[in-house]
Amino acid sequence: MHRPDGGPPRALVVDDEPGITDALVSALRFDGFEVRGALAGADGLRIAEQFLPDLVVLDMMLPDLDGLEVLRRLRLGSEHVCVLFLTARDGVADRIAGISAGADDYVTKPFSLQEVLVRARALVRRAGLARSRDGNRIVVGDLVIDEDAHEVRRGANLLELTATEFALLTYLARNPRRVLSKAQILDQVWDYDFGGQGHVVELYVSYLRKKLDLGRPPMIHTVRGVGYVLKPATD
Repeated sequence: MHRPDGGPPRALVVDDEPGITDALVSALRFDGFEVRGALAGADGLRIAEQFLPDLVVLDMMLPDLDGLEVLRRLRLGSEHVCVLFLTARDGVADRIAGISAGADDYVTKPFSLQEVLVRARALVRRAGLARSRDGNRIVVGDLVIDEDAHEVRRGANLLELTATEFALLTYLARNPRRVLSKAQILDQVWDYDFGGQGHVVELYVSYLRKKLDLGRPPMIHTVRGVGYVLKPATD
């Protein structure tokens, strides 16, 4: 994996447990990332401002700033940075909060280092592919996806999407009017074994709808018991 400038992808780990931070920094560095670590949210934000990471592995519970607040501030500085939440909370409400705040993925503690590495690689690969393609535009009705610029417009409105939301919408748009199952979406968008967690697709579709369809004729439709389909609002 490489950045568009040819250098290694950059990762920032922010967790208040030194053992976890050190282990993740070592594992990501061994996997080819250039890595920095921080034990608090404020330190992580300072490092991110100078380091400009492609990926942030972020603990949800930090001693100074809540992980959601760190994520909010990260997004103000760079809307395209990939964010992977680490959380000891396994409740649906916490997962929804992280995703709605702009996280691209999450791992619940305790976790295996291999799982974090697989998810980290998948996130950076999706974001990198979206930035590196030349001249690719997908048009479905009044929806225009510019893969080269990593921009999405519906009509005259520019939509701000995370890397995962962009990948999900792009996959749906490449298959207009075709019903896609949760299993197909997990395989093509997340591109690793997600353990059959189809509810993750439901969450991302829900938040993508809020950005794409809010106040407009809907483009994403649920086919009950089958999956999801994207089609022009005029259909």
